[in-house]
Amino acid sequence: MLAMELRPAHFPGRAPVDAYGDGGFRFADMSHKGSMLFLPSGIYAWNIEAGDAFAPASYDTVIREADQIEVLLIGTGLDLKPIPSELRGLFRDKAISADSMSTGAAVRTFNVLLAEGRAVAAAFLAV
Repeated sequence: MLAMELRPAHFPGRAPVDAYGDGGFRFADMSHKGSMLFLPSGIYAWNIEAGDAFAPASYDTVIREADQIEVLLIGTGLDLKPIPSELRGLFRDKAISADSMSTGAAVRTFNVLLAEGRAVAAAFLAV
């Protein structure tokens, strides 16, 4: 009998966001309910509550890939929420330029920067 291995959701590549809303995202002919991280190493489910969106520990995966990230876009849901200074300092120490905006604006900006070949990453709260 073969044992089934369960691993965290992961798409091993870069892809634009085709659609967002209704609590999730569509990309690369797939869909996912919940928040997401779009990183140089791939696309991951981001198991986070809205209140934890600015907790430094929520960005451990981003920090591990900091040498491959020039710009980090943080989609904060329906409304813009500023990045707290402690978290902004963490990104600055890793030479990452971070910007927060509504998730819709972050998705559109991510797609443009990705198409331009920029070293962009994103953390999107689902709306």
